[in-house]
Order: sequence, then C-alpha cells, then structure tokens
Amino acid sequence: MDWLRDHLWETWLGVAIALALAELVSLDLFLLMLAGGAVAGVLAALVTDDVVVSVLAASAAAVLLLGAVRPPLLRRLHGGPDLVLGPASLVGKRGIVTEPVAEHHPGRVKIGGESWLAVAEPPASSIAVGEAVEVVSISGATAHVRPVSDLRLEEPR
Repeated sequence: MDWLRDHLWETWLGVAIALALAELVSLDLFLLMLAGGAVAGVLAALVTDDVVVSVLAASAAAVLLLGAVRPPLLRRLHGGPDLVLGPASLVGKRGIVTEPVAEHHPGRVKIGGESWLAVAEPPASSIAVGEAVEVVSISGATAHVRPVSDLRLEEPR
C-alpha cells in the first residue's frame, strides 16, 4: 500500500494510457471515457496522496463522461444522411409526362431518363403529355405522380 501511495499518479497515468490504447481496438468510446476518468485520478493524486479520493474522483469523472459526453459524441459520429437506394430515391423528383395519365388509365412519365408507368395521385382528371409532374411515391413499378405546374416542359430525349 505504501508503494501505491508513493506512485499513485504514475499508476493512474499508466491506467489512462492502457485504456486509451485499448480504445484503439474497440472504437466504441467507452474505454476512452474511462481513460478520461483515470486522468482525473492523476489530477486528484497530484493534489492529494489519498487513494480513496483519487478513486472517487476517477469514478465520478468516468461516470460524468459516460453519461454526458459519450452519447452526443456517438450521435455525431454515427449520424449522417439517410441513404436511399433504388426506386425510393425517385420520390420527390420531377419528371415529364410522355403518355397521358387519366383518372382510370395509367400513362407513362420520364423520370431521371427512365420511363415509368404512372398513375395520378390524388386522382386527377388527366395530365397531358409534356406536363411536369412530381413523384409522390413508388409502388412496385408504378410511379404515383401529381402535376406541379401549368408550365409545359420540353420532352426529354
């Protein structure tokens, strides 16, 4: 116990370095927060020679880091834009009617250079050739579209 009291801050520093190196393997930020608590133990050991005080300081700092710092840091590191692939990525895109879309008769629209079977959403009386539409949803191989304006756009090639 005398050796520990004589080398308290060095012991805490060794624990902090070991935990930080172990964090390089796990990459979960859990061991890094514990290493931060060990650094608080180093600071407490430099101020006082009491083992209990340095253990309490290290524990309190580790719990504080785990509860207050780690969650927002994980959200920031792991959060990002949602990746939408396939036909679902067409929702919100604009297209041009190539075959008229009537209330009970599906037509065709060109969206992003591809021709899609289309139905009006909500059911419109008809959407004429050349009108601009916006994709509301995709159901199977059918695009549900709605007209976006009275402006006629040039039909894409």
